[in-house]
Amino acid sequence: MEQNPEAPQVPTEKLVKTYIKMRDARAALAKKYEEDDKAIKDQMELVEHALMDVCKKAGADSIRTGAGTVIRGVKTSYWTSDWESMHNFIKENQALDLLERRIAQRAMKDWLEANPDKMPKGLNTESKYTVTVRRS
Repeated sequence: MEQNPEAPQVPTEKLVKTYIKMRDARAALAKKYEEDDKAIKDQMELVEHALMDVCKKAGADSIRTGAGTVIRGVKTSYWTSDWESMHNFIKENQALDLLERRIAQRAMKDWLEANPDKMPKGLNTESKYTVTVRRS
């Protein structure tokens, strides 16, 4: 962002105070949103349970109404409590597709710092300056 040399300079302390005030306002908005959203999610969960009961009693996986269609399905989630065993399983079975495609940011940074001559092919990086403001 370019500075206009003719624009009046704002004192740094005022910029910091303004930034903190805006950050606090955003935090308050986020907290209010999270509280309101949780209340709605809790209500939706009660309705979902009632709809699940309707499907169960009707022995149906879907029910069409004038307002919309209810579809009952099964969602399965997987996780591990033993990453070492899971890592070994993936290696032994050459099953890298069991992992999601993302790089552990901190681990990659540390690895590159320790191995500056071994840049992985296709690795993209972006570095940019950031500003952090701490309250006094």
